[in-house]
Amino acid sequence: MPRPLRLLHTLVGAAALVAATAAFAQASSGTHAVRVLTPEAAMKAVNAALQDCRKRGYQVSVAVVDRFGIEQATWRDRFAGAHTPDFALDKAWTAVSFRTPTSDLARTTQAGQPSSGIRHVPRFAAVGGGLLIEAGGSIVGGIGVSGAPSGDADDECGKAGIAAIKDDLDF
Repeated sequence: MPRPLRLLHTLVGAAALVAATAAFAQASSGTHAVRVLTPEAAMKAVNAALQDCRKRGYQVSVAVVDRFGIEQATWRDRFAGAHTPDFALDKAWTAVSFRTPTSDLARTTQAGQPSSGIRHVPRFAAVGGGLLIEAGGSIVGGIGVSGAPSGDADDECGKAGIAAIKDDLDF
């Protein structure tokens, strides 16, 4: 290969390498910005879900976790069962951890289903009442309700909690 052509190939290759390196550096800067649920929003959702369940005649516990499954707020109504605070937290954690409402997981993880082994994961709650809190196309948290007569009733109260903070979350 003639020397001028080799030099041209070298320069073009070097330019491509510099451009690729710059693009890679921007794409993998070592950090990633995320939005997280505020404690105030978590408390507002917990309170709204609890009040909705009370109106329906249910004594429940409600828990909200952030996008990483870390507890942000938990509230047990005065006559809710002793197991309900932990179970509400597990439902919220399960929804966020598996990025799926627990009602859906209850169906897809039944015995004989390909995902049934997931039920052996500690804290996994395969019953309705765990919902995702989403904003701007991203999961920002989860809410779990425990103590209503059914998982569907727990879901309804959880939806009321999410609805109470919807305007605070849209971005």
